Amino acid sequence: MRKILIFLLVMMVTCVGCELHLKPNDTGDGDNDLALRRYDRIQSLFLTTGDFSALQQMNLVYPMQTRTLIEDVLKLGRVNDPDINNKFLNFYQDTVLQALINEVEQQYANVDDINRELSRSFGKLKESLPQIKLPMVYSQIGALDQSIVVGNNSVGVSLDKYLGSDYPLYLKYYPESQRRQMTRNMIVPDCLVFYILSYYPIPSDTVDAQLTCDLHIGKIQWLVNKVSGRKVFRTKYVDMVNKYVKRHKDIPADRLLLIARLP
Repeated sequence: MRKILIFLLVMMVTCVGCELHLKPNDTGDGDNDLALRRYDRIQSLFLTTGDFSALQQMNLVYPMQTRTLIEDVLKLGRVNDPDINNKFLNFYQDTVLQALINEVEQQYANVDDINRELSRSFGKLKESLPQIKLPMVYSQIGALDQSIVVGNNSVGVSLDKYLGSDYPLYLKYYPESQRRQMTRNMIVPDCLVFYILSYYPIPSDTVDAQLTCDLHIGKIQWLVNKVSGRKVFRTKYVDMVNKYVKRHKDIPADRLLLIARLP
């Protein structure tokens, strides 16, 4: 199974009741072409109350997401280990993690703005790169590990990594340059960057690997700026790409992403 687990490496890179039942495509926030599937709500219910029905929903409705979280993000063991459920529950009983769960529930009780931006931006991305498939985007609470998890045509967003640049816990552990990226308005751009990167990985067989990497990320960030309709990323490499595109107005996005160097 192809997975890409990324911790923002390059650019920096509710509990609603004991009988919560969400369908696989139920966001709890209205109908959208593309919207967050609120896996985090079921996860929160289990992790704060130990509700067995919530655990069942995690395993039956979101089996891939649960496996990825337990095995690849948290690295607690295999999802079919006899004691994995207790290990998973106990891991989140830490007071810091319980506070994170509560903060996520409060800040992300409503995600209509994110859903609108997801639908609009990924729709624009599909116009620029018709060959890509629109992903399933879901939210989770990842214990301050990976911010974005990409694999199997899905994008997982760890909401605990987007609680705001002035969130007290962040002030203790993250530099200001990284905290600027840990905000609500970076969720959709980060989803776009890493989803594009899963289709167009950084070329590895080049002489100057660092320059190639920086330019490739610059091209992806330039495209994200374009489809999101705002200048999210402002780097010298994005500026280089912008100047190149102005000179080559007819170059399609997929061709641009495949060019190792900008002539």
